[in-house]
Amino acid sequence: MVPQKQAEAAIVMSEREQDDQREEERADQSIASFKNLLWHGGSVYDSWFSCASNQVAQVLLTLPYSFSQLGLLSGVLLQVFYGLLGSWTAYLISALYVEYRTRKEKENVSFKNHVIQWFEVLDGLLGPYWKAAGLAFNCTFLLFGSVIQLIACASNIYYINDNLDKRTWTYIFGACCATTVFIPSFHNYRIWSFLGLGMTTYTAWYLTIAAFVHGQVEGVVHSGPTKLVLYFTGATNILYTFGGHAVTVEIMHAMWMPQRFKYIYLFATFYVFTLTIPSASAVYWAFGDQLLNHANAFSLLPRTGFRDAAVILMLIHQFITFGFACTPLYFVWEKVVGVHDTKSMCLRALVRLPVVIPIWFLAIIFPFFGPINSAVGALLVSFTVYIIPALAHMLTYRKASARQNAAEKPPFFLPSWTAMYAVNTFIVLWVFVVGFGFGGWASMRNFIKQVDTFGLFAKCYQCKAPPPQHH
Repeated sequence: MVPQKQAEAAIVMSEREQDDQREEERADQSIASFKNLLWHGGSVYDSWFSCASNQVAQVLLTLPYSFSQLGLLSGVLLQVFYGLLGSWTAYLISALYVEYRTRKEKENVSFKNHVIQWFEVLDGLLGPYWKAAGLAFNCTFLLFGSVIQLIACASNIYYINDNLDKRTWTYIFGACCATTVFIPSFHNYRIWSFLGLGMTTYTAWYLTIAAFVHGQVEGVVHSGPTKLVLYFTGATNILYTFGGHAVTVEIMHAMWMPQRFKYIYLFATFYVFTLTIPSASAVYWAFGDQLLNHANAFSLLPRTGFRDAAVILMLIHQFITFGFACTPLYFVWEKVVGVHDTKSMCLRALVRLPVVIPIWFLAIIFPFFGPINSAVGALLVSFTVYIIPALAHMLTYRKASARQNAAEKPPFFLPSWTAMYAVNTFIVLWVFVVGFGFGGWASMRNFIKQVDTFGLFAKCYQCKAPPPQHH
């Protein structure tokens, strides 16, 4: 009987151990599922949130400033125009990515531990000179895009706590943003993209409602546009607004099915219109020409709990957008150093840190919130986001055989290759002449004016009235 009881006890113990093991497995699966829910995104919806969240960051606060330069009608029309242009060139980039990846996979090339980037697409389709151009423009744009986020962080926090000047806040936020080195890739921005879009949605509607509640300031004047310099400066800031797809390839590569990206940027842009047009219009209606000397919309609205909440949410969102802009730079640097394929995140984070240092330094040298957006838009975004993708698409499919074997055929709303060439040619000419030419002239004049007025390494840009200029 004793052996039988021992056997029964052993069976009971075994069943308990199995139950415990099953519970542990279920717990591990629950933890893994929860982790994947927050951390590991690659769906169409993740890409939509990434595109929409990345597009409207701090530029939301500078668009009323642009409206004061452009006037209300031009401001709204140019938003729609550049939004559609940006959506089209994002579509071109996605088509070229699919073409490149299809060709490489036919050659049995694996991308298991490798993130494809825009300059590699250009290299594979058009050769080393295009790779060099893509690398130079894209990296420089992303570098200054990250600089702009740091400047915006310092500019915003100052409206809650002015005990420290903006330059000191830049030091602090530079250290905070350096923690983005620990985010492995765009797969891991799922929860951040979702939260980021919620933050900008709140801020946009806060600006709209607060402006109407505040009402028009006494003697408000809406004189814009008055000068060509101001007009084209404002126009290039809007060109910059809808040029956030310098990270399109990396976002696509993070998708489980990249071929489904085609129209995501367009749908993201439609949502962004619901944030940018009402908020910029309302703030411009309330304050008019006062915005010409206040690039940050927060600076004119009275301090309330709602405004402080908007400032804090934008700070968090700018941290997220800093990561968006910096992650492709991290990938490039990892490839240069030779650690991109390693699975050790600690080693990759350590290697990434030097990328943050020049960004930090440039944000301290050029703290010109607003004018720097226009300069970057004219000199970098015009090529990175508009001209290079349009030219690359035309050259990739210049031969009849390439068009016949294209992995991505023309879209249903523009089924002719001739029509696609016509649209691409228009974009190249328009952006080169208006965006880079007139926009570059205007934005650099405005930028130089800020340097003359406030100086490099300005301790607190637009904190007080600028000193009088002597001629």
